[in-house]
This record gives sequence, C-alpha cells and structure tokens, in this order.
Amino acid sequence: MKKIAQKTLDDLEFGVVLEQAAIRCATESGSAQLLSTMPFTELDAVRGALNRTHEYFTSLSGEKPIPNHGFEDISHEISLLAIENSKIEIEGFRKMLVLSDTANKLLLFLKKNKSHYPTLYEATNEQPPVKEIPAEITRIIDKFGTVKDRASENLYRIRRQMNGVRSKISQSFGAALSTYQGSGFLDDIRETVIGTRRVLAVKAMYRRKVKGVIHGSSKTGSIVYIEPQTTLQYTQELQNLIYDEKEEVDAILRHLTDYMRPYVNEFREFATFLTLIDTHAAKAHYAKDLNATKPLLSDTFEIELKKAFHPLLYLKNQKKKNPTYPQDIHLHPKNRIMVISGPNAGGKSITLKTIGLLQLMLQSGFMIPVHEQSHIGVFEHILTDIGDNQSIENELSTYSYRLKNMQRFLKKCDAKTLFLIDEFGTGSDPELGGALAEIFLEVFYERESFGAITTHYSNLKLLANELPYMTNANMQFDGKSLQPTFHLITGEAGSSFTFEVAEKNGIPYSLVNRAKKKIERTKVRFDATIAKLQKERSSMTKSNKALQESSIKNKRENEKLETLNAKVKQKLERYQELFDQEQRMIVLGNKVNEVAERFFITNKKRPLIADLLRIVETENAKRKRKSVTEHKKEQQEKKKLKEEITEKVAVVREEKKKKETEKPKEKPRQKVDFKIGDKVRMYDGKSVGTIAILEKNKAIVNFGVFTTQVNIEALELVLREK
Repeated sequence: MKKIAQKTLDDLEFGVVLEQAAIRCATESGSAQLLSTMPFTELDAVRGALNRTHEYFTSLSGEKPIPNHGFEDISHEISLLAIENSKIEIEGFRKMLVLSDTANKLLLFLKKNKSHYPTLYEATNEQPPVKEIPAEITRIIDKFGTVKDRASENLYRIRRQMNGVRSKISQSFGAALSTYQGSGFLDDIRETVIGTRRVLAVKAMYRRKVKGVIHGSSKTGSIVYIEPQTTLQYTQELQNLIYDEKEEVDAILRHLTDYMRPYVNEFREFATFLTLIDTHAAKAHYAKDLNATKPLLSDTFEIELKKAFHPLLYLKNQKKKNPTYPQDIHLHPKNRIMVISGPNAGGKSITLKTIGLLQLMLQSGFMIPVHEQSHIGVFEHILTDIGDNQSIENELSTYSYRLKNMQRFLKKCDAKTLFLIDEFGTGSDPELGGALAEIFLEVFYERESFGAITTHYSNLKLLANELPYMTNANMQFDGKSLQPTFHLITGEAGSSFTFEVAEKNGIPYSLVNRAKKKIERTKVRFDATIAKLQKERSSMTKSNKALQESSIKNKRENEKLETLNAKVKQKLERYQELFDQEQRMIVLGNKVNEVAERFFITNKKRPLIADLLRIVETENAKRKRKSVTEHKKEQQEKKKLKEEITEKVAVVREEKKKKETEKPKEKPRQKVDFKIGDKVRMYDGKSVGTIAILEKNKAIVNFGVFTTQVNIEALELVLREK
C-alpha cells in the first residue's frame, strides 16, 4: 500500500486533527491507534473506513445505539498467558472479564442488527462470542474482587475454620476485657487494634498484672497495649490459616490462568476489535462537533466540494463565535488544475489547505464538513508545498528548498496525483522564477495531474487561460472597502490590488504613482483590467443575490395567494352546493306538506300514496343522472361540510359560553328581615307579590292569581309594609 508523505501531513496539519479526534476516544489503545492513523490510498479501504464511521455516527441519534465499547489495556495479562506457570492477579482477571464481556455483548448486538450496521458487522469477521471466559472468571471471583469461598473445596474448608477461630478470639478477648475492666486495670479507651491484632489498653502501673504479650505503648507511656494470653493461641492458629488461605488462593489463580491460556488469541482479537470500534466512535463524535457529513465517493479522480469548511478553522471560530466562510471547489478531468490569484490575506492559502486536509481526512475514514452532495475521488499521491520551508539545518534557502520539492513532485506526479502549491514560483527573480514555474506547471498538466496553486505571476494566469483543462480562479475582494470576502470565484484571474492596498494603508499617492511608472505600462493596464473585472463581478454578485432573494420572496407570496384563493373558491363552491341542497329540501318539504293537507281534507289514502310515489319518482329521476360513485362522493363532501359548519358553530358557542362565565360575579345578597305584608319578588323573576305567612326560612307569597311557597333567600324586597 502506498503511503502519503509525512511532509504533506505536516503541511496540512493532519496531526492536529488526529489529536482533536483522539481526545474523544474511550480507551488508551484507541487513542494510540487513532494518533498513528495514515490515509488509505485504495478506494475500497477508504469506503470501508468511511462507512464504519458513518454507521457509528447514525447510531448516536438512532433508535438502536451501539453498546458501550470501553475496556482497559490487558497487554500485560496477554504477555503473562504466553509464559508457562505464570499467574495473573485478581485485578488482571477483572480487566479480562470486562474486555470479554464487552466484546461478547457488542458482537451479539452487531450480529442481531447487521442490517443497520453492515460494515461494522463485517469488521467482526463473524467472530463468535466466547461465553466460557466470563463464566469461569465469575465462578471464581466475585464482583468485589475477591476469590469466592466455593472456588475450591479446600478454600471453603479453610475459611470455615478461620471463621471458627475468629469467633474463639472474640470470645476469649471479651472475657479478658470484662475481667480486667472489673479490676480497674484498663484505661478509659479499654481496647484498640495494632496491625491486625486486638489489644487491651492497660494502665502502665498494672502492666505486670495482665498476662499477655505487649505490642507497644502510647506516646506518653501511660498506656501499654497488651494482647491477652488467652487469645494468643487462637491468634497463632488464625495466622497459620491465613497463610493456608493465601496459598490456596494463589493455586486457584494459577489454575484460572492455565484455563485462560488457550484463549490468548481470542483476547487479542477482542482487544483489536474494540479498539477499532473506539477509533470510529471518536471519529463519529468529532464529525458531530464539526457538523460533518458523508460525501459521495467517486470511482474517478475528481474533487467537487460544496460548502466546504476548513475543519480546524471551523472549530476555532466556533469557540470564538466568529463566522467561517464555506468554499465551492471543483476539480475534474475537464478542469484538472486551478490557478488561484488575488491579494494577500484573501484566503488563498486557507483554500489550498481546505482541499488538502479534507482529502486526507476522507481517505482516513473521517466524515468532513461539506454538503452531502459533494463528490470526491481517492488519490494515490498527495503532494504539498505550503509555507516558508527554509531549511537552516541543511543550509538551504527558501527557493533551493522549493526546487528540491519540485524535483520530488516531478518524480511522483501522474494522473493519480493531487498537488497543492502555495505562492508557486516565488523566492527568485520574478521573470526567471516565473518562467521556470510555468514549465513545471506545463509538465504537471501534460501528466494529467490534479492540483491547485496560488500565485501572483501574470504568466501563470495567462497559461491557465490558454490551456483547455486548466482554469483561473480568484478570491473575491471588495474593491471599495478593499476587504476580502473569502469567496472563491472560478473562471477568471484575480488582481493583487497592490497599489490599491498600498494607498489604503497610508502610502502617499505620489509614491504609488512613481511606482506605477517604474513598471511596464501593459502590466499595469493588465492588472487594472483584472481589478476592474473583479469589482464588476463583485457588484454583479451582490445585485444578482438581491434579485434572487426578491424573486424567491415574490414566488412564495404568489404561492400563498394562489393557495388561499383556491381554498376560498373551494369553500364558496361547497357553500353554494349546500345552499342549493337546502333550497331543494324546502321545495320537497312544501310538496309533501301540500299532499298532507289534501289527505287531511279528503282522508283518502290511495291519492296520498300516489302523490307520494310521484314525488319520490321525480326525485329519484334527478338522482339517476349521476353515477353511484359521484353520488357517494357528493354525499361525503356534504357530510364533511356539515361537520365543518357544526365545528364552527360549536366554537362560537364555546366562546359565547366562555364570555358568559367571565361576566362579573353578582354582589352578595343582603339579608333582609321580612315581615308579613312586604312587597317582594323573586331574584330571577319580575312579578311582585305580598308575603302572607312567614315560617322559619320560608314564606308563602301571594302573587294575585296564584300563591306559592318560596325560600326567603330567593326573595328580594320591593316595598316595606307601613
């Protein structure tokens, strides 16, 4: 496999991209592998890596997210498995358990969802899960990182004995504590622990009266720490059992290591697989931060970038909340080489680096910040000459270094090469260096190489204008403000705006005018013509943009009006149909009413039936003029219209009801001490009556025509009885 030169990677700052992506790795091995990434030069390899990254990217926001793939490095444990009679410690087995468990889950997930993640599943090489590894480790070691009692019969027996001895130590120590406490030999703290031994805190004056072994004293010497004689024999027995336990655990771990030894290749494959997943996960997260997409890979050699951003500049400006300007760049067999010209600080070098860095990222399996309809091919060679490459160590000048670089270009340039050269031909006499640069460019053109160069040389601009598969381009510059717009324009050369920029920066006009007289008049006119064309192009671009925006706005308004007009027309037609239907029903109802009146007068059924049948036949004759389908459709439309009207009426009623509920609340009614003979009326009525009888909270009121019993709270006083 051919490799991209390290100089190209350095010139385009590819290492910075790798560092930024590696931070997003979950494992050390993934980070190390990503930092050592080299671009592929074969189309199939690029397609596979890009598809894996894209599949992981889609899982970040999909319904079936990829499970956790994190694990700890087990290279030390794998090396121990290669050594006979070696032993892996419990911590090592814990890491091996995490690795195997994680890999097993991920393998099963990708197998189950291979239709969603086909290239990631392909990366598993159909490796089956190994359930024996986690099963055996969990049989021996518990989740707290200790060997289980039932790991062996011998260990179970030893630990049972240890528990019995610990119980005896506790009992004997408790008895001694109680005895010496009663004798007043112990300090207030009574007891403590030194090392692993439980001891009594004995006052120094009574140390000879307490039988046991002294293990130390306090700093002041007032307390002596003594282990009681009665617990010593049990403590010694416990120490022997602890040693036996350690030996048994050691034997169990060695046996477990021997069990894992045949699976050394599986552990390596698990680690390799999870590391691969980790690198693509980091690339996917990096793509999310870049707002990147997966472009279309082309089988031919071409670069068609739409709305392309320089990744590093994009992230930098994003942090500072500054705008980043996208570029549209097109290189294809009919337009292989682009000669970019224009003033300094206009974005020419950034455009070159954008082309190169996006190409390197794509060929390394990264998604890139471009429009998803971009087309990109895969190149075998990517050659760059960007920046000041003066070599102090080799005592080479800038121009000498560039000539050595051109020698390297001449050796490797072919139809599968992409070359990027900044400030082509500079560093020597403008006429001589320009002539040599022109010859180099002709050679690259004859070899059908693809590339982009930046230059201020007029002869290179003229060459690009003469050769059919080479084109001029310029970074658009505002002629009035003399500020760059960072927009690449293809099809025309750019002016350097040398004298205009000089005037803007305060150089006296007299000096600028003298400088103009120093050079050939034709060159000044040529540069001035280019500058004029650029100004006109800039003005036309602004006008065209304004016209397009206005056209789009007018088009949208017209579409809205047409849609509204169609809706209004449709509603009018439907209302007219409904009105006609209602009128017809009124006429029909009148006819039926006339028949009913005749029957009422004559009371004859036969004429009644005949008249009704005639009316029905007349109506059915009208209906037969329409097909059954049309009739059904008409009925459905009428039903729908009625439903709409019903809904609107319901809305109106609801609003009316809401307004009524929002009316101000009635003032609380005042309590009145009614008397017989008072003129009253009910709050919700208008008639005035006279109270005839009062009984507790009720009154019998005489309203003249009728008498009724009413609750006093429902009455309103009209006139008090004198």
